[in-house]
Amino acid sequence: MKCPYCGSDNTKVIDSRPADDGGSIRRRRECDVCGRRFTTYEKVETLPVIVIKKDQNRETYDRSKIEGGVLRACHKRPISADQVGELVDEIEAVIFNKEVREISTREIGELVMEKLKKLDSVAYVRFASVYREFKDVNTFMDELRKIVE
Repeated sequence: MKCPYCGSDNTKVIDSRPADDGGSIRRRRECDVCGRRFTTYEKVETLPVIVIKKDQNRETYDRSKIEGGVLRACHKRPISADQVGELVDEIEAVIFNKEVREISTREIGELVMEKLKKLDSVAYVRFASVYREFKDVNTFMDELRKIVE
């Protein structure tokens, strides 16, 4: 790592710890030449994932879309923001661990429903009703029966 002050390649790590976001490492470094200290952050680089939508259009994966859907499903439910964040983290982990370049919205929706079902049945039914586009009360009731059984 080059020193940002003098440009020397001779630097050493004097402290290393997880950063506040939990997804990166914070390293405190010191330059062997000028003696000044600076901080760097190291983060794992992930492959960009493309999402294939229902109409076959493609767009770059966007975490905030999953988070928004989950938050709407969990509205006025006893679910904390931390729980929502953890659920989205779990979904992202599954997506990125697949090591594929493209994933369909259908696969993502099924993952979200699987995780929501374990977290809160009402949030699950809310999400499923929008995701599966329930057309009538009978379709809604069929989904509720699945949960009760």
